[in-house]
Amino acid sequence: MVTRDQFQQELEELDRNIIELARDAGEALKAAMDALYSQDSDLAKRIIEDDSKIDRKELDINNKAILLIAKQQPVATDLRRVIIVLRIVTDIERMADNAKNIARSAIHLGENMSTLPQGLRKMQEMTIEMLEAAILAFQKEDIVSAGKLAEMDDQVDKLYKKVVSELLGETATNPDKIQFVMQVAYCGRYVERFADHITNIGESILYLVKGENFNLN
Repeated sequence: MVTRDQFQQELEELDRNIIELARDAGEALKAAMDALYSQDSDLAKRIIEDDSKIDRKELDINNKAILLIAKQQPVATDLRRVIIVLRIVTDIERMADNAKNIARSAIHLGENMSTLPQGLRKMQEMTIEMLEAAILAFQKEDIVSAGKLAEMDDQVDKLYKKVVSELLGETATNPDKIQFVMQVAYCGRYVERFADHITNIGESILYLVKGENFNLN
């Protein structure tokens, strides 16, 4: 059985791993949107390939967390923290999957694109702001900032609805663009889901600090 100091060190390492993985997912989202807007299929393919690295990191964190439980048999508060690590890493992996899906749409659209709605880019920027806020809230165990993620998510949701409305208007005047509109709408949905998973991280932070389940979505 590891000592208490060793246990704390391993917990801190898990926290660092979580933050690194979250930033990897954020970079994947930004890169996927860059690939979409610049019609860069090569970049999109690299994002899809790099997703396997994120998957491996997720598995590594999961294994470390489970091994830590087995070695230490932690008390309730410490066990809660390890469980939260497992919850958060699952959300981050799904965030990265949404970035990968945007990259796939970028490849599907190729160079046969009309003008993309700027609201979609704004959604991405707001979502990255959410992610940075979530990382900071996790580091500081800040329940106020964690709770505010729900408000930020609401703004992303509103913008998503606006983007979809704009795209539907495009099909009304240009019915031949239906495939383009569908793929771009999917991308909006992927960004919106990415933000939803960040909100889930906010819920995990609240559970970590207060020991109660909260629904921010």
